[in-house]
Amino acid sequence: MVDALTPKLSPGNLRDVTPHDRLISLLAERSVRRGTFTLASGKQSSVYVDARLTTMSPEGLATIGPLALERIRAAGLDPDAVGGLTLGADPVAYAIAYASALAGSPLRAFTVRKEAKIHGTGKLIEGPFTPGDRVVIIEDVITTGGSALRAIDAVRAAGGIIIGVLAVVDREEGGQEALAAAGVPIVALATASEVLSLVP
Repeated sequence: MVDALTPKLSPGNLRDVTPHDRLISLLAERSVRRGTFTLASGKQSSVYVDARLTTMSPEGLATIGPLALERIRAAGLDPDAVGGLTLGADPVAYAIAYASALAGSPLRAFTVRKEAKIHGTGKLIEGPFTPGDRVVIIEDVITTGGSALRAIDAVRAAGGIIIGVLAVVDREEGGQEALAAAGVPIVALATASEVLSLVP
């Protein structure tokens, strides 16, 4: 039985397309919802991109890890670690770390909590992050850039060096410009316009 989250492309077809095209197809099939939504930025939108329906799927993880790693390297970024604000960044960062290990150039992944723990170590950043790390901040969907900037502030406060941001989807609503104004380059694996071009 085929469920609602199964892409229309067959596995054979998926092997014939580029990783970028595969990602666009997966996002269009699984992650786009139409209606009336309030985004994390507070903006109202008639389109919601729930990237987690793609980034947490087996096909999404297998596609995003190698593609994101290649894009990071192609942009001339050389991080020690990748991570961002939980929950959206988590599967993407873990997929990149896994792909980097397979490629023989391992990167560490970490998670930035929305609030520091009130017990135990009281950490805001979880995982094998080390002060002095060169970091690429991860976002699943970037709109205004607010979540990325929040993660950037947390990592800098912990002694990390921000060298860039990688987003799975850029909604093309000012986030890239906000990060550029803050002196942080951004790499986007897909744009909202690319994804929506495949949505009826």
